[in-house]
Amino acid sequence: MLDLFLLNISKKNVLLIFTPYYCSMRILKSFPLYCSTLMLLFVTVFTSKAQDDAPKDNRLVQLSGVVVDEEQLTPMPYTTVFDSRQARGVIADYYGYFSFVVVPGDTLYFSYYGHVTSSFIVPDTLTEDRYSIIHIMQRDTLNIPEVTVYPWPSREQFAKAFVEMQPYEDAIRRAQRDLSGESLAFIAARVSSDASLAAGYDQNQVYTHLYRGGLLPANNLFNPYAWAKLVQDWKAGRLKRE
Repeated sequence: MLDLFLLNISKKNVLLIFTPYYCSMRILKSFPLYCSTLMLLFVTVFTSKAQDDAPKDNRLVQLSGVVVDEEQLTPMPYTTVFDSRQARGVIADYYGYFSFVVVPGDTLYFSYYGHVTSSFIVPDTLTEDRYSIIHIMQRDTLNIPEVTVYPWPSREQFAKAFVEMQPYEDAIRRAQRDLSGESLAFIAARVSSDASLAAGYDQNQVYTHLYRGGLLPANNLFNPYAWAKLVQDWKAGRLKRE
């Protein structure tokens, strides 16, 4: 039995008569072509949509600028500048200077630690291929309530730590104590004499004998300066036994 198919091609009705076997083979052979045509149709639609969303002004502009702080107008080094449409960006140098290529209508985002992230839209009315800006950023200030920090959880623990605290002692005080006359005499009494010390002591005795040659030995019993020092030490309490 013959099947009849009515197809509308270029607004003309054509009557085609096929056998069942021949019709099935034609459909199978034409299936890849149908799929390719359908995919091409989808690609064309999405491409048109993307072209409609893209900015109509495709001119390239060299955008340069400096990022400064709002309060002191000082340069902000290493600020991040990001172009949201092109999904790329740059980092400013030590002096807050940056420069890169943009398209009129692009939105730029500036971010820096401790500051509020701000944006800038490249004007679409530019007539030249270069544009310079000075971008000012605000500090991200957060006011928090006052906090009092105590070194000890309670007054009782503070009083105990204060009573048990060791006196303050720095390097100067330790040096003064170690180099005092009492400390040096205590150390000298416990240091054994060597050959050089014995030779020096003997040489001092020889010089003393030569200095006092033919004279009687000195007797401090009749020395007024020795008596005056004795009275001073007695009044000062230095003669007490330890």
